[in-house]
Amino acid sequence: MLRFLLRLVLLILVLGVAGALAAGWAWQRYTGPGPLPEDRTVVIERGAGVGTIAQQLTEEGVLPDPWTLRAGVRLFGEGMSLKAGEYRFAAHISPQAVLDKLIQGDVVQRQVTVPEGLTSQQVMELLATAEGLEGDLPAPPPEGSLLPETYAFTLGDSREALIGRMRASMDAALAELWPKRAPELPLKTPEEAVTLASIVEKETGVAAERPRVAAVFVNRLKRGMPLQSDPTVIYAITGGKAASVANGEGILGRRLTRADLDADHPYNTYRIAGLPPGPIANPGRASIEAVLNPPATKELYFVADGSGGHAFAETLDEHNRNVAKWRKLQNGGN
Repeated sequence: MLRFLLRLVLLILVLGVAGALAAGWAWQRYTGPGPLPEDRTVVIERGAGVGTIAQQLTEEGVLPDPWTLRAGVRLFGEGMSLKAGEYRFAAHISPQAVLDKLIQGDVVQRQVTVPEGLTSQQVMELLATAEGLEGDLPAPPPEGSLLPETYAFTLGDSREALIGRMRASMDAALAELWPKRAPELPLKTPEEAVTLASIVEKETGVAAERPRVAAVFVNRLKRGMPLQSDPTVIYAITGGKAASVANGEGILGRRLTRADLDADHPYNTYRIAGLPPGPIANPGRASIEAVLNPPATKELYFVADGSGGHAFAETLDEHNRNVAKWRKLQNGGN
């Protein structure tokens, strides 16, 4: 009997040691480096269960075997769902880290950058080709209703939802900036501020010039002078396509003519007084800030200076001299 008990105790000890060794091996397999030789992106489809995900990640080389993840879910992720999406797994990621990413939904963040000054139609065209977005595009939203910036999204997000975020961002920016506007601005509504900001956006590609350009237009509005903005004329001629700097040569393929400037059109700010009926593009936050808080200057004119920027003037005589310099540069210095 004593011999039997000794053998039983020995068997229990052996099994205990073996179990401890097995448990230690399993823990090391779960928490240690995985087999993935290099970073890899894997898409987990919606509706996939734990078994399907474990098998997929094993076949992709992310996991050493399916049961490691399944055991991890049972032991440490009970009641937690594994989220679908696009995942970026680092080389030799452990099964434990894989499970954590799947539970947290730590999916790849894609980005689309909407540059300042695009028309709403151009933004639609940009989103139509953005890889990773899904769904049809709605009709282009009103001009000036989208805030240009970089937007993060995940694989499978809808284009329509992203447009909604752009509109909400513009609304939020105006709600923040409009109450902080300078006193006695010749702008009655946030919409008028967006209209003027869109003109500033298209007049200069030099960020540092935006406040100064905005001040010129604000000064002209206060005096009842026409804005005389070339981009608004280009917007009218092209039927709402993007107006550009450099007198429109990038879009029209030619310089503006006297006939263009004399054309009877509600967006021709050489003919109309005040602001045009609406924005000519989607302005960025910096341009909106510039028109709401322009610097105090007496400048009423500006013209291209040949370096990508502009020469500013307070008087017409000074402006005419700047124009003569610009035309000389356009004609090759002759």
